Amino acid sequence: MENEKEVKNPPVPEKEERVTTKHSLKLGNTKLDYTATTGTLFLREHKDESKIKAKIFFTYYEKSGVKDKKSRPVIFIYNGGPGSSSIWLHMGAFGPRRCKMNADGSAPKPPFEIVDNKETLLDIADLVFVDPVSTGFSRAADLEHEDEFHGLEKDIEAMGDFIMRFSSQQGRWMSPKYLLGESYGTTRSAGLAGYLNNEQGMYLNGIILVSSILDFGTARFDFGNDLPYILFLPTYAAIAHYHKKAGKGTEQSDFLAEVESFAVNEYLRALFLGTALPEEEKLEVAKKLAAYTGLTEQFVLDCNLKPSIWRFTKNLLKEEGYSVGRFDGRIKGRDGERAGDHPETDPSHSATAGVFTTCFNDYVRSELNYDSEKLYLVLTGRAHPWKFDHEGKYVNVSDRLRQAICRNTDLKVMIANGYFDLATPYFATWHTVNHMPLTPELQKNISQTYYQGGHMMYTVDSERAKLKADIVSFIKKSSNKK
Repeated sequence: MENEKEVKNPPVPEKEERVTTKHSLKLGNTKLDYTATTGTLFLREHKDESKIKAKIFFTYYEKSGVKDKKSRPVIFIYNGGPGSSSIWLHMGAFGPRRCKMNADGSAPKPPFEIVDNKETLLDIADLVFVDPVSTGFSRAADLEHEDEFHGLEKDIEAMGDFIMRFSSQQGRWMSPKYLLGESYGTTRSAGLAGYLNNEQGMYLNGIILVSSILDFGTARFDFGNDLPYILFLPTYAAIAHYHKKAGKGTEQSDFLAEVESFAVNEYLRALFLGTALPEEEKLEVAKKLAAYTGLTEQFVLDCNLKPSIWRFTKNLLKEEGYSVGRFDGRIKGRDGERAGDHPETDPSHSATAGVFTTCFNDYVRSELNYDSEKLYLVLTGRAHPWKFDHEGKYVNVSDRLRQAICRNTDLKVMIANGYFDLATPYFATWHTVNHMPLTPELQKNISQTYYQGGHMMYTVDSERAKLKADIVSFIKKSSNKK
């Protein structure tokens, strides 16, 4: 008998994990029934679909009883970092359940609490919270090469592929589609608008940018780059006004209008002239800077009229023994020493990190029944160093967004700004939008809203309600569904 070749069983294809649970939520007098699906979606190699390159974790909330998905908007939601999971927008702003914070956005005392979120967007759209590779439970298939996903272009490609594959799996190609990103997530959104539109033919109805940064030149305090000093000044003033260090007896709106005018006129001229600025004029500018920022005239002069973000946050409340937050300048913290040019930490990040991490790790396991033994990476350094792929110049994706609007003239953009946000200041966003060469008609496609909060304005109860109302109005106008 001839030797027969040994027959081996073919490997069993790996399956995407999915866990589905049913829930209900009371919104006013209305009961909202919904399904939550948590799990992973495989990203596959473009040249060989049999090869898995990453496993993306997501949470999908779908309103129950909807017969026609084509009429219901779907929003893809993610945070930034780079290296951040979607936990902040998920459990702080738009998911059906949220971390309970104090009404002003400060941290409650532990143990923490998860409550129903009456400001969820689930009543108007289905929601997909996505964790990029190396955040949350999302991982590269080959961990030794996970850094291949850690860059501007590869991240856009991976998230774009997720959105297209998800839309195919869930039958959402004909639904009104939206992107909603925060911070670096807004950078990603501008890139995705081009990738989905130009590369894959997927048109969006709208993009919502929460605490936007599209042009990194507006936020880098590098030698030779004076732009941030001008664009951060109104936010310095807003924070100083809040802490009663500037603009006493003046309404915030009037005070900021005055500061903005100074920033683009006298201050711009002073920084442009540099050492050619006459001494008398320099002293006058220093006097006004001190009045607007709450810093002393001598300190402003010692900074050569250019107080950086870290010097401001360290020194505004120095005499009281406090530093103020970068993400939210309303929040105060104490350092070990008063001396120095840089706070030890960001107290506004500390106010949220513990609450959100604790609540989500309990929620995903006890309520969504996704019992993973993997570590949920909330805000990780594993994504660094991040490859911005713009050697020798600042990343600026605003023109990608402009091109997407020009190609899809029905594409609408909403930008949400917090007055006390020093991570992505509102005046820097104003500058970026006004340097996108759109026709006057297409400029109308972009709208901006403002909130009495910081980078995460939604942690403040009143501002979360306002943010939801603004987004609901935006979606109703842009969904093109009757």
